[in-house]
Amino acid sequence: MARRQQTYVAVAVAIYFALWAADRPVPIGSTLIYTISLCNLVVLMQDHMGFLYQRKRLLHSWILYLPLMLMVSILGVMAVNIVEFARRGLPGQTLWNFLASGWKFPFTATVIVGVVSQFYRQTRECLESKNRELQRNLQHEAAARALHGQELEQAREIQQFLLPKEIPQVAGFEIAGAWEPARVVGGDYFDVIKLSDTKLGICIADVAGKSVSAALLMANVQARVRAFAAENVAPSSVCSRVNSVLCCSVAAGKFVTLFYGVLDARLGTLSYANAGHLRPILLAADGRATQLENGGALLGVFPAWAYEDSIVQLHPGDRLLLFTDGITEAALPEGEEFGENRLIASARGRGQLSTEELKAHLLDDVKQFCASQLTDDATLIIITALQTVATRGRAIDHGLVTA
Repeated sequence: MARRQQTYVAVAVAIYFALWAADRPVPIGSTLIYTISLCNLVVLMQDHMGFLYQRKRLLHSWILYLPLMLMVSILGVMAVNIVEFARRGLPGQTLWNFLASGWKFPFTATVIVGVVSQFYRQTRECLESKNRELQRNLQHEAAARALHGQELEQAREIQQFLLPKEIPQVAGFEIAGAWEPARVVGGDYFDVIKLSDTKLGICIADVAGKSVSAALLMANVQARVRAFAAENVAPSSVCSRVNSVLCCSVAAGKFVTLFYGVLDARLGTLSYANAGHLRPILLAADGRATQLENGGALLGVFPAWAYEDSIVQLHPGDRLLLFTDGITEAALPEGEEFGENRLIASARGRGQLSTEELKAHLLDDVKQFCASQLTDDATLIIITALQTVATRGRAIDHGLVTA
């Protein structure tokens, strides 16, 4: 309130000097009385009668406000002039004559103050309304970001929970796996399932999409693979069963790439089926690189797709690399990707490294290439054949293409 009265005094002084400069001087006392009284009257009207014209369209608001302000101004000017006439006690002059000669200045000043004050009030209320709306939007966005962050954390926890805590091993082979999380949640997963003392189920998959939905779909795939995988069940049968379930249960546009194989330590072979996943790379002891060519459709798209089994012989010193696109699509800022050729070059000639050391070496190369700015989870499985295994006949190499 005190600040408001100080403003009115400043307005009165400005009016006084404006009239003085125009050679129409008015006593400073009269200027103060008129200005402060009429300003308070106009603002009082705005404070208590605003419900008559506020919250309406701009034109309608002014159509209602102006007549109301003029009416209040006339009454206010009459009241102030009466008080001023009584205070000054002008001899030989009637009240009517005083009113007729002294209404112009206070009425004009009141109208100007009322219009300017209303413009200021409307502008301030508009800005405050926009600020409140902006603040609400910022609060909503902050809440949405916090919720999204919680969802990503939940998805990350789901992924970490599903990954094997300890990778089973069989005689004559070393197996290592790694999952390198990116800054966003993806749908990668890998699994090594102990089927018997001499057989392991090897699985690597990539679920389309990110966030919680991808992680939940990944959990569904992992559960199905573990439910269907068995020592005497062919990889193609596992893929077909998982595909049948997903086609009936997942939303349109959702799909999964999956490679599933059975490692037989007694025969030294890997029988496998590929459902749309990146082709694994077989790196022979002499440095030759080949890709497991057999492939089939994505899971969750074609219900009647018939997957095929293939088999590959693993010789001593051979290494099989299974990976997701987070490895090969790790990219430089300008867009160049790490690619399969760099992966082969990074692994070639590393026979002196253990499987765990090679896994760490490959992941380090990928992260160094993209300056640790992975855009998708990087998942990798390495299988190393350590020694010759007694076989009941030689398994047939099938579906290999020189890389």
